[in-house]
Amino acid sequence: MALFQSILILLTVAVLLLQASRRLRIPYPTMLAVAGIAVAALPWANGLAIDPTLALALFIAPAILDSAFDFPLRAMRTYWVPLLILAVGAVLATTAAVAWAGVVLGGLPIAAAVVLGAIVSPPDAAAAAAMLNRPDLPRSTAMVLKGESLLNDAVALLIFGIGLRIVENGGGVLQAAPQLALAIPGGVVLGIAVGFVVSYVMRFLVGTLGGILFQFVIAFSIWLLAERLQLSAILAMVAAAMTLAVRESAMQALDRIQSYAVWDVVVFVLNVLAFLFIGLDARGIVRSLDADHLRQDLEFAAIVLAIVVLVRIVLVMLYNRAIQPLVRRRHKLPGPSIKQGIVASWCGMRGMVTLAAALALPEDFPHRDVVVLSALSVVLGTLVIQGITLEPLIRLLHFPQDAAQEQEKARVRALLTDSALASLQNRDDTTALALRQELQLEMIDHQAPGRNIGGLDALRLEAIGLQRQLLRRMRRQCEVEEEVFRALEQELDLHELASMRKLQLELIDS
Repeated sequence: MALFQSILILLTVAVLLLQASRRLRIPYPTMLAVAGIAVAALPWANGLAIDPTLALALFIAPAILDSAFDFPLRAMRTYWVPLLILAVGAVLATTAAVAWAGVVLGGLPIAAAVVLGAIVSPPDAAAAAAMLNRPDLPRSTAMVLKGESLLNDAVALLIFGIGLRIVENGGGVLQAAPQLALAIPGGVVLGIAVGFVVSYVMRFLVGTLGGILFQFVIAFSIWLLAERLQLSAILAMVAAAMTLAVRESAMQALDRIQSYAVWDVVVFVLNVLAFLFIGLDARGIVRSLDADHLRQDLEFAAIVLAIVVLVRIVLVMLYNRAIQPLVRRRHKLPGPSIKQGIVASWCGMRGMVTLAAALALPEDFPHRDVVVLSALSVVLGTLVIQGITLEPLIRLLHFPQDAAQEQEKARVRALLTDSALASLQNRDDTTALALRQELQLEMIDHQAPGRNIGGLDALRLEAIGLQRQLLRRMRRQCEVEEEVFRALEQELDLHELASMRKLQLELIDS
């Protein structure tokens, strides 16, 4: 019951903090991290350990599938060089630097130090998503940072798994090399194969609640199957999600809207639970340590935090300056600017993967206390320091407005409208004439720059609002049956969604 009370309190606080984060333009995990630690410190919050084998699957699988589904495969081909540098180079460099500090300064065994480095190495772009989805930030920077969060998780967890296996069973890196060579391509092949199978099965679940439930079954099943086959579970999830995104034509509009909303809520709740569990774990560790040991562990955790932040800044800025002349010479383009490099280097907030990996450590892991405290310190430190300062930093750099995406949307929208008008050319009935006129009005209305809801849509929404008021008044006066009221209310809801240029369905990142 105490855990249930803590979850309810944290969820309530999370709802309030979510509204505050939108107004203050602070990433919601920043506020959620502080709230999770505060709730875990409540007097009645008892310690509770989660099964280490469950932690990664429970917290990471849904988040990865949700993020990968929305990330375009074309962006990976376009930005493969920076993605390779950030997802592989930055993870390896951070892991090596933290592992060195763990051995030299923390007295950790080499394998345990490598595990710590792998835990704290992957940034989480979801923590900066609210800052990345803005018109005054170059789309290329946002796409690279989002893609990095998918691929660096795979690299970090591969290192984490190998290090954990060495700690538990002994051996060395050379013994794990064959498994590593198989895990990466095997995970991709498994994900693509499952994606094709699932896309076929989903055709029979269109328009049903079972379709959404099946998505969660698949998310966890892919992870568990990849783990059982000793393949990269993250790459399997990414490959499956991207395959499904390409082959999702069987989904209906309402299915998509409901699915996106459900997944946003689930991923948000899992973030809440992850912060609560890691807070409870850290509370037990702090209570078990004497003052001297606690001070030493916290000092080491601060060193790890500094290394994580500095390594990313140095690596990103070195890449930014090194790639500049190459891009200019080969592609006749200006290349990434120093401003883009500064933002990318500061978007190093750690989040769900670091928390879940720390929770996945077995109880008998050597120096587990200092590893968990270091992981929590890195998450809190990066979320608070970088999360709060990221918005002022972007404003200070004064990026020009990037209108490329809006222009592309206008171009494609015009093509879609032209195709609809072409299909009505040979029809002269009243319905076709009315629809043709409406499409022409929409084309004119959408050409107004910088408007989220055009005049035609605003007029539709006003009319729907009047209809809704009348329907509710009829309900209060018992002039309409409840079943009829619900059916007509749903019709008005669908009309309202169709009349909005920018759907406010992003429960977290809007």
